Amino acid sequence: MVTKEQILQWLQTFAIVVEENKDYLTELDAAIGDADHGINMERGFKKVVTQLPAVADKDIASILKMVSMTLISTVGGASGPLYGTLFLRASAVVADKQELSEQDMLAMLQAGLDGVVGRGKAQLGDKTMVDALSPAVTAFGQAVTAGENILSAMQKAVAAAEKGMQDTTPMQAKKGRASYLGERSVGHQDPGATSVYLMLQSLLDVIS
Repeated sequence: MVTKEQILQWLQTFAIVVEENKDYLTELDAAIGDADHGINMERGFKKVVTQLPAVADKDIASILKMVSMTLISTVGGASGPLYGTLFLRASAVVADKQELSEQDMLAMLQAGLDGVVGRGKAQLGDKTMVDALSPAVTAFGQAVTAGENILSAMQKAVAAAEKGMQDTTPMQAKKGRASYLGERSVGHQDPGATSVYLMLQSLLDVIS
């Protein structure tokens, strides 16, 4: 099980990780985007952390919904609506829960992915955050179906996200600002896929 306290800890941990990697994410985005992904994500999750005490006694769904609303209102560019949608959809499938089973976690990750795909209209291979998130959700689902626990499934999800992130480097971008560059987008790792990997790694670190 993943407890509510671990979810709160995850969000705080990810906020720290984003702050530590702000310049790196912005550097990646400078090559193929608006050079603001790290700055935007840091601003959003810093605000999330300030809002956590107000929802600390609520259920997991309420916490995730707060994250969604905070990101949508504070994060600029494409990442605000995309990450906001991820957390909003995730919150919808874990209503009233104080802890998450393997199946709950799978439902949450799948709903988040579906939300991102629906909002951004990106598919695997388009050089976006989907390229890290989709293989992670698939790997997590396969592990849970095989009877593995959350920790083992999450380890496989993070490994899949890392590979997915690295696989964006040789891709040509087909979505967002990066797509305007055409072939010049090849050879650069996608910043959105990178932040997804960092987000999932943060969760793994908390539950390990």
